[in-house]
Amino acid sequence: MQNTSGLAPRDAGTDTEHPELTPDRLLQLGMGFWASKTMLSAVELGVFTRLAAGPLGAAELISALGLHRRSALDFLDALVALKLLEREDGKYRNTPDAALFLDAAKPSYVGGLLEMANTRLYPFWGSLTEALRTGQPQNEAKRGGNLFEAVYHDEHALRRFLRAMTGVSLGAAKAMAQKFPWQNYSTFIDIGTAQGALPVQIALAHPHLRGGGFDLPAVGPVFEEYVVSHGLQERLRFQPGDFFKDPCPTADVLVLGHILHDWDLGQKLELLKKCHAALPDEGCLIVYDAVIDDERRQNAFGLLMSLNMLIETPGGFDYTGAQCCAWMKEAGFTQVRVEPLAGPDSMVIGIR
Repeated sequence: MQNTSGLAPRDAGTDTEHPELTPDRLLQLGMGFWASKTMLSAVELGVFTRLAAGPLGAAELISALGLHRRSALDFLDALVALKLLEREDGKYRNTPDAALFLDAAKPSYVGGLLEMANTRLYPFWGSLTEALRTGQPQNEAKRGGNLFEAVYHDEHALRRFLRAMTGVSLGAAKAMAQKFPWQNYSTFIDIGTAQGALPVQIALAHPHLRGGGFDLPAVGPVFEEYVVSHGLQERLRFQPGDFFKDPCPTADVLVLGHILHDWDLGQKLELLKKCHAALPDEGCLIVYDAVIDDERRQNAFGLLMSLNMLIETPGGFDYTGAQCCAWMKEAGFTQVRVEPLAGPDSMVIGIR
């Protein structure tokens, strides 16, 4: 049929008003587990810790890591392409961020979280579709156990888990040490302290403060080792207990970090009310998690973490700043506000 409109014919499948769409982003997202598992295996194999001593040639590194030669070069060069390693004159070395954060010998090591992702979360997330259909955890609970029994009753698993909590908390802890007015307070307790990353960072930055961490008794030796390694044993003490069964310890400031999201709404409110009861007048509670933005559009990590709570817990979920403020007010707190920390984490602050 003749074109009588005076306009050039428009090719089907193209849009002259918008750039041509490609599937690249979708494919990269869908196949993202390739890159993720390559990095996690590198952490498991100790690639970055081994290279901390200096660059190595391919043959030396392959031998040191105990790799089969078939795909070893593909593996190492994939790490180069992912910008986790650099290669120059045939020798591999860590990139600056990998050297700082993925060398297990450094206090800045965040690989504990990646170790847990590799051994626990990676296989469990394979059942996300089932979790979305059933609303049920996909971890040890499928065999009649639960996350905390599995972790806390095995010393090796416990230490790995506590290192993971340090990895996920370190950035927020350093930011909190700078952004919160600690000069107005004398004592603080980190509830659910794990290895003690937050108390250590706060104490290092503010020599006038004394405090410590509260967690289940099995955590005590690991906390004390970590505190001693930073020379803070005179100012930081471990307090054993169960925050659902025992009263919360008292201090000028209480902190609930990466704790509240583990629990259902009723348990969240119970913890907030226990903290309120334990604080003195004008005392302060700080809650921090990967707080989801109120419009639920931006903090992808927080939303994915909430899916991780679906995988790992019977009722846990992450939440927006507005939700947490409302819960804290219901528990009796005033002057409630939300402040960003580092990365996806924010803190919600309330005064008794």
